[in-house]
Amino acid sequence: MRVIVPPIKSQGIKTKLVPWIQALVPGIRGRWIEPFLGTGVVAFNSGFRETLLSDINPHVIQFYQGVKDRVITPPRVREFLEREGQLLEKAPDQGYAHFRIVKDRFNKSHDPLDFLFLSRSGFNGMMRFNRHGKWNIPFCQKPERFSRSYITKIVNQTRDVACLIHSDWSFMAESFEKVIMMAKKDDIIYCDPPYIGRYVDYYSGWTEQDEQKLFDLLSATPARFILSTWHHNDFRTNPFIDTLWGKFNMVTRDHFYHSGGKLENRRSVVEALIFNFPANIRKHNHGMEPKPEQLVLLEERAEYITQQVSQACE
Repeated sequence: MRVIVPPIKSQGIKTKLVPWIQALVPGIRGRWIEPFLGTGVVAFNSGFRETLLSDINPHVIQFYQGVKDRVITPPRVREFLEREGQLLEKAPDQGYAHFRIVKDRFNKSHDPLDFLFLSRSGFNGMMRFNRHGKWNIPFCQKPERFSRSYITKIVNQTRDVACLIHSDWSFMAESFEKVIMMAKKDDIIYCDPPYIGRYVDYYSGWTEQDEQKLFDLLSATPARFILSTWHHNDFRTNPFIDTLWGKFNMVTRDHFYHSGGKLENRRSVVEALIFNFPANIRKHNHGMEPKPEQLVLLEERAEYITQQVSQACE
């Protein structure tokens, strides 16, 4: 399965976990709904024609809405990154002077292309904002960051997502509560919230009250859902696995995060998928044991994605 990688980057991106997540998705006639879109990597690999995608971070939504509206195009991305990359390479303080210019410019104007630049040149692939909503990640200290090949890679990623986004894709900058309440029985909700109990400050905090609220909403939804969370690592266990999520079905998988400021966030983590429907898979590090109809679904979704990204979208 080819995984579509989005142009926006963030710590904890689910690229390597996409096949595992998608192997769990049942046959659904309705929409793919994400209240915590993040980079969008899971949504872009869902193979769904109709989606409702939301995030509390308005900059993510503004970027992908710009792609949908064809305001942000692959040629425009190339032109922008070539210009800013040259300025970065020539700037004093080993490029940091121009990084600060782009950061300050973004914090004032919120230009989505500046947001793309920062997400691809920030330290350790992290995305974080302070309490005032300002970009809060330093430079990766690579003045030659935007080489010709790297720019082409980002341009191709922009093209791929542009091919997949069409009129039946909806983007919203709304709370997860509002988005989950919009789900209907034929929809599937995929939730990838900030991981409770781990150091995450993506755009706003995540509290025990938020986790409880998410549990209450998913418990009451008529839709099917999949929740990504963490089960345990070498240091501690997620206490909410037992106190909240234990009533639902669960599968786990070993995963290693390469990014993170703290040692405990850079080591192996056992990921968990919590879901409210039956599935024919092993409980840990599963390979798919699919029923024939599930195989057909996976093949159809993969074929749809392949057809879409093969189009000339530029």
